[in-house]
Amino acid sequence: MVIGAKDKDAFEKGKPSEKKGRSGMSRPRPGMSDFLAGEAKDFVSELYPYLPFELIGGSVPHIPGTEEEAVWNAAAQACGTEKVHFCYSVDSGKVWYLACPSMALASNPHSWCPLAAALPGNSEYWDHETVYLYEQEGIASALRWDPETGRMQVFLGASRTILPRVQSMDANFVTINPEVADIVPWRNKQLKTEKLSRATARMLLFSGMLVALIAALVLVVNLVGAGFTQRDLTSVQQETEAASNELMLKAHSAMQSDTIKHIVRIQELLDALAAKDGTLVRYEVKGGKVEWEALVPKAFAAEFGQPTKIDEKDGRIRIKNSK
Repeated sequence: MVIGAKDKDAFEKGKPSEKKGRSGMSRPRPGMSDFLAGEAKDFVSELYPYLPFELIGGSVPHIPGTEEEAVWNAAAQACGTEKVHFCYSVDSGKVWYLACPSMALASNPHSWCPLAAALPGNSEYWDHETVYLYEQEGIASALRWDPETGRMQVFLGASRTILPRVQSMDANFVTINPEVADIVPWRNKQLKTEKLSRATARMLLFSGMLVALIAALVLVVNLVGAGFTQRDLTSVQQETEAASNELMLKAHSAMQSDTIKHIVRIQELLDALAAKDGTLVRYEVKGGKVEWEALVPKAFAAEFGQPTKIDEKDGRIRIKNSK
């Protein structure tokens, strides 16, 4: 509702009521995000009633799980800014809300709007036929439902203007008493997001510290355990010496074998045959006896061994020897 110039002057003179002790009412309490962010001790539960100079109200369809997002979207469009404070309740398949620009609460951050207690489902609500009033130092507000359309209407302005207009309506009237009504705190999406970010950062820090502490404890336990462990290296030394002795015996046996002797003999034969245009074709060791065959020219056959009767196509002759 647009406030006239006179109403606005009267409204600007109005002041929020002083904080008073309250009993028998529901107060807001720190939530899980406040504890995770480490801000539970700074949470303000004693809120004082205050009517912002810009106040809107309405309803949106109720979709479970999206109430806050739906109200924020509607309030941001109605107020022309994303920085809005809002409160809401759910009843009869609709989400009923009140909202105001955040700048309207610049001087009253720890306040609440008593008119929110009359939203459907809250402590001061009776029915749609009732008009709910709240007056504060020359400023009056009214909350009613249009009997024809069922839409929620919010009236706000100077008492001398609003009260006569509202009282002329054919309806029941209920004056909201903020001393006994359940407090309905304002909500702000940006502040909630920032609080969740701080809570996440704090939990990550504590988780990292916990993991580091567990790793340090495991390392200390391992070091202490290693320091008190008795090392018996006698059996290890014996096994090492036995393996070394076995390796030395195998090496000595390999050096004592005829392998090297036969390799040297084969090399000698290859050199001698190459000088006479001969070719070694077989070298065989059986039962300690050596037997080899080669192809040499007929003129040199007698120098290498006993010729056989097999003549090769290239004119050489096959010889056999056992030396």
